[in-house]
Amino acid sequence: MSFRFITKSIHAYLIDYPVAIVLIAMPFVLNLGQSGPLAMWLSAVVGVAALLLAGLTDHPTGFVPIIPYWLHLWVDRAVGVVFVIAPFACKFDGIDAWYYWILAAAVLFTTSVLNAPEDPVTVRSRLGRRTAA
Repeated sequence: MSFRFITKSIHAYLIDYPVAIVLIAMPFVLNLGQSGPLAMWLSAVVGVAALLLAGLTDHPTGFVPIIPYWLHLWVDRAVGVVFVIAPFACKFDGIDAWYYWILAAAVLFTTSVLNAPEDPVTVRSRLGRRTAA
C-alpha cells in the first residue's frame, strides 16, 4: 500500500489555497510575535506568496499556469526548510518556535512523503508539445 496519495489535483484543490489562508490568519489567531514581530509576519507574508504561487502554478486551480508543478513542490519544500531554520536564526521561542516547527514538519511530510509522483507519460507528452511548438 502506497502512502503517496496527494495528487496534483488534491494538492491544488485541498491544500494550496486553504493552507495559504491558514498561514495568513493563524499568526493573528494564535497571537504570534511574542519573540518579535517577524514571528508573526513571516507566516503572513509566506501565506500571501503561497496564494500567488498557487495562482501561477500549472495545475487545475492555477489562474495563469506558468510555473510547473514540480517547481511548485520544490518551492513548498524550501519553505518547509525555512520554517525549520527560522526559529533558530531569528531566536523565536515558545509558541512562535513551535508554530514554525509544526508547519515545517507538515509541509515537508506532505510534499516529500505523501506526494504522489506525476504520471511520466503525461509529463513526457507535455514536454513534447512544448518543444514542438
